Amino acid sequence: MILTAFTLLHVAISLVAIVSGFIVVMGLLVGKRSDGWAAIFLASTLATSVTGFLFPFHRLLPSHGVGIVSLLILPVCIIARYRRHLVGHWRWVYVVTVLLLLYLNVFVLIAQAFQKVPALKAMAPTQSEPPFLLAQLVVLVLFVVLTVAAAIRFRDSLPQR
Repeated sequence: MILTAFTLLHVAISLVAIVSGFIVVMGLLVGKRSDGWAAIFLASTLATSVTGFLFPFHRLLPSHGVGIVSLLILPVCIIARYRRHLVGHWRWVYVVTVLLLLYLNVFVLIAQAFQKVPALKAMAPTQSEPPFLLAQLVVLVLFVVLTVAAAIRFRDSLPQR
């Protein structure tokens, strides 16, 4: 019962991170910082990464690897945004780290969907089948394009304080 409630909390936090992350990215694409949404995105991404390690486990899983990478990228993103105030090269560092963090959240969402949604699980029961790999490849390409576009557009916008 407690594990079910904790799972629901973790999923809710993850969805907040993904939705707020996309809002932040939309802001970057039009040259805006979206300060409030960025704070929500970073806090919920931190929370989802940390809570992922609180589930019972007997060995490290790929999701733990994603959580570790996310926890390593988060401080860089936070420093770029709040300590370096997006000045100079910290502007593109912020854009790249935001999009990388969001990509990692979406990567896990897709993996979880292929584990939990019966129709998707039937198409890729071991997550090594073409439908799963194609879904992840399409998302990866989309995020590379979004990262380049956001880096260009956010770089060209006037610094905001």
